[in-house]
Amino acid sequence: MKKNNEIKTPTKLADLGEFGVIDKITKGFINSNNSSVLGIGDDAAVLDFKDNQALISTDMMVEGVHFDLAYMPLKHLGYKAVVSNLSDIYSMNGTCTQITVSIAVSNRFNLESLEELYLGIRAACKTYKIDLVGGDTTTSTKGLIISITSIGSAKSKDIVKRSGAQINDLIVVSGDLGSAYMGLQVLERENEVFKVNPQNQPDLSDYAYLLKRQLKPEARKDVIDFFADKKITPTSMIDISDGLSSEVLHICKQSNVGCDLYEEKIPLSKEMKSGCEEFKLHSTTIALSGGEDYELLFTINQKDYDKIKGNNDLTVIGHIIDSEKGINLVTKSEDKVPITSQGWKSF
Repeated sequence: MKKNNEIKTPTKLADLGEFGVIDKITKGFINSNNSSVLGIGDDAAVLDFKDNQALISTDMMVEGVHFDLAYMPLKHLGYKAVVSNLSDIYSMNGTCTQITVSIAVSNRFNLESLEELYLGIRAACKTYKIDLVGGDTTTSTKGLIISITSIGSAKSKDIVKRSGAQINDLIVVSGDLGSAYMGLQVLERENEVFKVNPQNQPDLSDYAYLLKRQLKPEARKDVIDFFADKKITPTSMIDISDGLSSEVLHICKQSNVGCDLYEEKIPLSKEMKSGCEEFKLHSTTIALSGGEDYELLFTINQKDYDKIKGNNDLTVIGHIIDSEKGINLVTKSEDKVPITSQGWKSF
């Protein structure tokens, strides 16, 4: 008879082999989309989008570069890895229906840790009604690497690119900006405190919103549903993963336009502003450069303004101008400052 306090021995991945591991970690995933004709269990997935065009996006997350397991729980990591990928499909005004997940793990990971990671992946799949239809598992010489490919579809006429912004279009953003970055600052600070005093048990209740934005962000599928309901097709769109400044530059440069972005209009949460005061950071700088908000930045024709003005989660923060007039931040003192990319850089 087992004692209640008996510690279960972690299961070594080598004891199960690749296919045994796959069977364990993918157990419980159920397909919910008709387009998923054949999923896990064969040499390739079979998908059927009929008259729609397929949308495909891939993201990779590397331990020590994109996340730190000292303060990122594996379940949250799995959820966030999926969400960050889905956001790319939604930023094209598409619907995501499938993902593939590939991981490389070192021998310091056991079966139970991978099951925890896949609990987060499964939770994201359930929330967004996404099917896991394939992937790969292999060994890593050090750390954890996650690569997710998201697959979706949209009618050709509905697909929104970065390159469609027109002069006089309004620039709109969903949600608030900078909170995810401030959540990261809190986690990194507490991790340093823990290294000095492992017995320390911090009270992080005041930072709950910031931590949620960093550890468990959400992709803005609700905004895409709002567009469909209100019959709005943005002229351009991008998700804010690398910081507002970087994303504005992407839209303007690919659309060959300029913009005036108004500092006083950028939506900031009260928790983010409070965190900036505590860490002695400038809130506008963080909103422009922080990244990982996964909000949607888009442009619309002015005739669509009446359709969005009643939505408190959408904020007009500027407008598109001629490219010769530059890409500018209009400060609270009404000075124009050229916007430069200060967001996340992969290299």
